Amino acid sequence: MATWNSRGLRGSALEDLINRSNEQYREKGLALIQKVPTPITPIRIDKKSRHITLAYFEQKSTVDYIGVVQGIPVCFDAKECHAEVFPLANIHEHQMRFMEEFEAQEGIAFLLIYYARKEAFYYMPLRELKVFWERRNAGGRKSFRYEELNPEGFLPVRSGVLVPYLDGIQRDLAARD
Repeated sequence: MATWNSRGLRGSALEDLINRSNEQYREKGLALIQKVPTPITPIRIDKKSRHITLAYFEQKSTVDYIGVVQGIPVCFDAKECHAEVFPLANIHEHQMRFMEEFEAQEGIAFLLIYYARKEAFYYMPLRELKVFWERRNAGGRKSFRYEELNPEGFLPVRSGVLVPYLDGIQRDLAARD
């Protein structure tokens, strides 16, 4: 069973940006995306601050977000990367399986990666992730480099939405046609 502690909050700033973007999309009637809560069992609680300091995950999580965009089912996992190399160990076998099964049901699954040093968001469709995943499974690199990424996957910085991942979904859909 996995253990949780405060180090797990490292991506909370990214989560806040995505949650605010989700709210903007919802208000505009473009999408309805929600954060998937990860059920935990508290083990230790700081009595003064009433914060959980140690807990166990009750079950394996699937992805961070799930919902619908203009009638299309969507799920994605958000990852923050502080280097130019993304370790595939950050993605778990059960997450890959879930995303593959999700797309088999005609949904869209992707990773949203924030490269902190570059201040860049990258939309990685499942089909691109699978290339790196299969390379790893065949004995190749256990990571992928920033320079290996498709330049079209970087999300544009523009006003109106903090994390414009709908642009990535639109490109993903166009590539499928």
